[in-house]
Amino acid sequence: MRIGQRLVATWTALGPRYLPFADVATPDLSLGRLLRLSLFQISVGMTLVLLVGTLNRVMIVELDVPAAVVAVMIALPLVFAPFRALIGYKSDTHRCELGWRRVPFIWKGTMMQFGGFAVMPFALLVLAGTGQSADVPAWVGLSSAGLAFLLVGAGAHIVQTAGLALATDLTPQESHPRVVGLMYVMMLIGMMASALIFGALLADFSQGKLVQVIQGCAVTCLALNAIAMWKQETRHPRRGAPLPAVDPTFAESWAQFCQGGQAVRRLVIVGLGTMAFGMADVLLEPFGGQVLNWTVSATTKLTALFALGGLMGFAYASHTLGARGGDPYRMTQNGAIIGVPAFALVILAAPLQLSAAFLVGNFLIGFGAAVFWHGTLTATMRLAPKDQIGLALGAWGAVQATAAGIAMALSGTIRDLVNAALGATDTLFGFDRAASGYITVYALEIALLLATIVALVPLVRRSSAERAQSTKTQSTGLAQ
Repeated sequence: MRIGQRLVATWTALGPRYLPFADVATPDLSLGRLLRLSLFQISVGMTLVLLVGTLNRVMIVELDVPAAVVAVMIALPLVFAPFRALIGYKSDTHRCELGWRRVPFIWKGTMMQFGGFAVMPFALLVLAGTGQSADVPAWVGLSSAGLAFLLVGAGAHIVQTAGLALATDLTPQESHPRVVGLMYVMMLIGMMASALIFGALLADFSQGKLVQVIQGCAVTCLALNAIAMWKQETRHPRRGAPLPAVDPTFAESWAQFCQGGQAVRRLVIVGLGTMAFGMADVLLEPFGGQVLNWTVSATTKLTALFALGGLMGFAYASHTLGARGGDPYRMTQNGAIIGVPAFALVILAAPLQLSAAFLVGNFLIGFGAAVFWHGTLTATMRLAPKDQIGLALGAWGAVQATAAGIAMALSGTIRDLVNAALGATDTLFGFDRAASGYITVYALEIALLLATIVALVPLVRRSSAERAQSTKTQSTGLAQ
């Protein structure tokens, strides 16, 4: 009997130490409930893979849609990104007869996702002008496909903003770093799993299979989000309770948010760092194929390597900020610092034809980006006022998503402009013409990372001084 009790106690003790994110649970919030809540991140990951990855290729190759039209469709969800701050504010001040704040927005976002996915497959077939839709005017396909992409993107933004705010509401401040890691690891898992599933289902492409895959994604996202928010948010104030005082307007809340904790500087840092890491997203695989002469199969593996670096980065940042009580600003700065040699390795791979340097650089880019994003989001969650959690997370998401979209658009444009400007010139600073456009973008990313590191110096110094003062005060009180 005693041996059995000891085994149970030993196994229980192993959980928080070795199982990822097992120590995020609290007596009032079990790990199972947190894992269930994080399912909304899997639906967001599925949506990102379907829009940016699977449909990107299918529309251009199988459906023969012009690349310019595809680029516009994929960029449409970014139109809604700046409104994430407004969505967060609305979820902070929302008054529901049932006493909910976040759940109604998660449900509305889910319905927008579902509606967009319901329209999307047939809109794409009309856009491509295949079969019986050949006689349909072009504007019908363009408008319906644009509406579908906009609805799906807007729904994903709303779900993620309200979902992260709900996760912040449910967990104590000391658990926020591990919550951030858990949520984004779940999104990466959703992206990797859905990429494999979509690829397998569409291996033998047909229009019927495309319709089934998109509709299946719609039903899966609806089910995941419904399970995620089931019995998560407390009904407070309950029905019949007196209403609080009049809430401030969005302009008043935004002005108040910008006054405290150097919020504007934090958002600028998020934008700079996101652009620095995001410009490489659409160029790493073409760089491997065009400059290093890799096969399609070899370049496809870069995505897995990048994701592995991201998973390890989130795990490292969660452990350091959670278990060790690290400084999120210093963690953010460390992520930017890791990115500098990462891009330098990618640049050196071109003239030296070093595949190993390119692989290590890709891994470090994923690792550094994860550490950077974890640090910025943890700082946002910790410093957000209790009544402005949604606004703070919405502002972070708005800047991050907008900067990522701008970065992807600029990267391809800069590469093409540099290559066009070279004309018949064979080299630029010692690099051959094929690599020159890529190298220019990577060099610009290093410059943005250095600017991010410099912008973080005042925040790191201030945070270090506050932590030292807090330690000194606690030591004095203990001595007394």
